[in-house]
Amino acid sequence: MESTLPNLSPKASRLSLRAILGVFKLRIGIVITFTALAGLAVAGGPGLTSLQLAVLTLAVLLSSASAGAFNQYYEHDIDPLMSRTRKRVFATGEVAHGPIWLVVIVGLMALSVMAAWLALNAWSALFVFLGAFFYAIVYTVWLKRRTWLNIVFGGLAGSWAVLAGATAAAPDIGALPLALAFILFLWTPPHFWSLAIAFRDDYAAAKVPMLPVVVGDKRAAQTVFASTIALVAVSLLPAILGLGSIYLAGACIGGAWFIYKAWHLSRNPTRATAMSCFHASLAQLTLVLTAAIIDARF
Repeated sequence: MESTLPNLSPKASRLSLRAILGVFKLRIGIVITFTALAGLAVAGGPGLTSLQLAVLTLAVLLSSASAGAFNQYYEHDIDPLMSRTRKRVFATGEVAHGPIWLVVIVGLMALSVMAAWLALNAWSALFVFLGAFFYAIVYTVWLKRRTWLNIVFGGLAGSWAVLAGATAAAPDIGALPLALAFILFLWTPPHFWSLAIAFRDDYAAAKVPMLPVVVGDKRAAQTVFASTIALVAVSLLPAILGLGSIYLAGACIGGAWFIYKAWHLSRNPTRATAMSCFHASLAQLTLVLTAAIIDARF
């Protein structure tokens, strides 16, 4: 009788837990989950029980994991062409690319959405679904190989996660969660374009039209700088809408650092400056989300 477990090659049976978990892009999932918790924090209103908070956390993490796994499953053909992704387990063949993985992926997605619906409400469940859908289908399938705007619209995945958290306790969405969702929307392009500049040759080899491949490193770096300024300006909105000095300090410090690194990138678009800008974007987002949670709740 044929096994119903994911079809693993003999080599895959010796894989570390870290390699298997890498299929699900859990580091990205943790960041996405953090954005949902920030959305919950700034929403105000009634709090969640411990069980509901656990469900929200796991639902967002599992939905993101399912989208991450689908991304690797779908891109097993181009991942071997890029140095950054050629060691992923589908690309190397360490984990067999079989249809059972689609069952696992859809099952995780269904479980996360159903749990959010039952423990929270239909709105939160909808946003949990939309976050994964935009990353897995809108970005990975529809846009990534067709247009440089891929990450602009695909980046809505983080915005939907914010709204999943914001509506977990009550379906009403206030100005603060919407502002935070908008910040996530504006953050993703300069964050990812910085990485794309560092790995432009990879994307060119895989025929993926990331912005640096389409317009060159110099213009892409200038676009990163301009979009970073817009992002930082918008990141001050929550302070105007009700958050206090803790948030303002976090947004200003993180924003200033990101702008500084983006300016350096625009002046000298190299792999080193691109990666430095990429890491600055992560620091900026971490400061914004952490400061928002502390200011709103503590």
